[in-house]
Amino acid sequence: MKTAYELAMERLEKANGPTKKLTSEQKTQIADIEKVYEAKIAELKLSFESRMQTAQTREEWDAMQAELAAKIASLEEQREKEKEKVWNA
Repeated sequence: MKTAYELAMERLEKANGPTKKLTSEQKTQIADIEKVYEAKIAELKLSFESRMQTAQTREEWDAMQAELAAKIASLEEQREKEKEKVWNA
């Protein structure tokens, strides 16, 4: 008897074609990319936290919050592009 996971994977392969398996080297590269970008995001958040404490108005704080969100989104996009390169290699 197949597990629910195995059945779901079979349906996914029927719909999208066979899934690609990552090599152990690719898995390591992706894990390294994750670590690097998580560190960059954490560093960015710490930097902005100290700056945000100096905000004197709500508008200033909101602007800094929006800037932080945009920079995090940019880093996440870069991370996904790098992971995609490894995945397609």
